[in-house]
Amino acid sequence: MSPGSRFSKAVDARIGAFLSARRAAATAISPDLAPVLDAVDALTTGGKRMRAGFLHWGWHAVAAARPGAPRTTGSPEDPEWEAVVSMASAVEIFHAAALAHDDVMDSSDTRRGAPSVHRRLEGVHRASEWRGRAESFGVNGAILVGDLLLGWADDLARAGAGALGPERGPAAMAVFSTMREEVGLGQFLDVLEEAAWVRQDPASLLQRAHTVAVYKSARYSVEAPLLIGATMAGASETQLEALSGYGVPVGTAFQMRDDILGVFGDPVVTGKPAGDDLREGKRTVLVELARRQLSPGVRSMLDELLGDPGLDAVQIATLQRTIADAGALEQLETMIDRAVGGALEALRDAELSRGAVLELERLAAAAARRDS
Repeated sequence: MSPGSRFSKAVDARIGAFLSARRAAATAISPDLAPVLDAVDALTTGGKRMRAGFLHWGWHAVAAARPGAPRTTGSPEDPEWEAVVSMASAVEIFHAAALAHDDVMDSSDTRRGAPSVHRRLEGVHRASEWRGRAESFGVNGAILVGDLLLGWADDLARAGAGALGPERGPAAMAVFSTMREEVGLGQFLDVLEEAAWVRQDPASLLQRAHTVAVYKSARYSVEAPLLIGATMAGASETQLEALSGYGVPVGTAFQMRDDILGVFGDPVVTGKPAGDDLREGKRTVLVELARRQLSPGVRSMLDELLGDPGLDAVQIATLQRTIADAGALEQLETMIDRAVGGALEALRDAELSRGAVLELERLAAAAARRDS
């Protein structure tokens, strides 16, 4: 079994044990809380564990580069292993919280091919034939599920940081806290842009879309996990700079790929309806690249349709064709390639373990070329 697979399985086991304990505590309060834990289990089971992987390799890159590092460094025999597993589990639970809230804000019906948390709880309400509006029950419940997950992520993070001692533990928690704050701010900018773009300087829209991509997703998907792991290993400023120079562009490439999948992705593979970002009105880098190349009339058509939740298959296909014909898809693919190239250059001659660098090179390609 590869080191990455071994670590991912350890994270799965840690999350499973933690949530099992939380289920026991919740159902001791009331059996009526079972649907909440069922929704949490559905949301946290599976997934790529990508963020946990980047945290692991950030730690490994620094720990295994220490002079005289033993062969057990970065393995389950490493005395820091359990602390790192706990912190990686915290990042994954935080990600689940962000998904629960994001699906509410985007009115998304599905997540990974299954009902989103609010739709799942809405279904519980309908099946139970309770009073009131099932939609409101689902939304309210999903917000609370996300809040619970945020608190549990903090519990796991503090457990991991607390096992490291008085220097590295608080430093790792500081990076975790910054990640948590930036995601919230980035999510608000995303919501803002869907409404406020119409009153902004048209020349600023591409940069505004890029800012949303960086703070809503790019930094917390790759850079923050890397820096948390590296900080847990006692990284130097030079090592942190190298990992940040890699993490931001890889995270940006990851989000740009997400933008492409949100418009052109195969629903069978992505687990979300075709053109979901178009119905949600996402003002992404892809959309802004297209708008810059369109004639005024065609641009007005795109702006009028974008964000209409009732878009049918013909309208989705029209928007897809409009964006592709404008050359935006090709432009974004070029930007993704450049971002990955810049990320790999940041690792060149860095004071990091060779094994971790090779794995980070592989992960950069996987993040940029994924289809789901």
